[in-house]
Amino acid sequence: MATQTAVFPATSPASAGVLLPAFTLWWREIVRFYRQRARVVGVILSPLLFWVVIGSGFGSSFRSGQGAGQEHYLDYFYPGTLVMIVLFTAIFTMMSVIEDRNEGFLLSVLVAPVPRAAIVLGKVLGGTTLAAAQGLIFLVFSPFVGIHMTVASFGLIVLTVFLVSFALTGLGFAIAWPLDSTQAFHAIINLFLIPLWLLSGALFPLSKASEWIRWLMYANPLTYGVEALRILMYPNYLSPFTLTASILTLVLFALFMFGLAFVLANRRTTKPAA
Repeated sequence: MATQTAVFPATSPASAGVLLPAFTLWWREIVRFYRQRARVVGVILSPLLFWVVIGSGFGSSFRSGQGAGQEHYLDYFYPGTLVMIVLFTAIFTMMSVIEDRNEGFLLSVLVAPVPRAAIVLGKVLGGTTLAAAQGLIFLVFSPFVGIHMTVASFGLIVLTVFLVSFALTGLGFAIAWPLDSTQAFHAIINLFLIPLWLLSGALFPLSKASEWIRWLMYANPLTYGVEALRILMYPNYLSPFTLTASILTLVLFALFMFGLAFVLANRRTTKPAA
């Protein structure tokens, strides 16, 4: 009697999709950040103190020479301080990638039937939400520097802050992913990211910089975020860039940083995840 061999279709691990895992990781970043109240206070108060002390120190002795509405250094420095808040929040939020690896959480996510795209999207959107929210909270001080926003300008400011937050969070993820030490993360921040902010036009305008510094500022994508905010906050501000060019540069910067983070997360490595 011939025996029949049952043939079953090959089974593959069930995929959880992209959106649900990404949403879960996004929500985890939100809850995790706001449970650490010292970080919330520090992210806002440190740049606020920086803004008040440096702005008051320069006072009315500073002249940007690029239009009305910025007679006091507090006025000129305001958009740069907002970007500083976004930078600090976005970058330090991505330090959780290293913490998750050391605690073993990242390994459990990597072995789950979850695409790497969901991990990158969830972590980056979580950091973006926190950074953008912290930056927009700082807008409550805008009336003190004579900023009067319309509905249209406020919407464009929100868009600009979101793009800067998304790009910087993607950059933070790309830096944190290959690292397993928070000390190394801080060293890279001090060496690379702080100069990135300093050369964004946050402290001094492009027109006042020496020629070689000016070229570095032109090449710095963060410069276009600061300039876009100044254009939107001060209608008479004479920027070397148009608002459209600045926002398009930020879009390209954000897409490039997210793409880099995605490539690094999908790269094959023999290094243990935890």
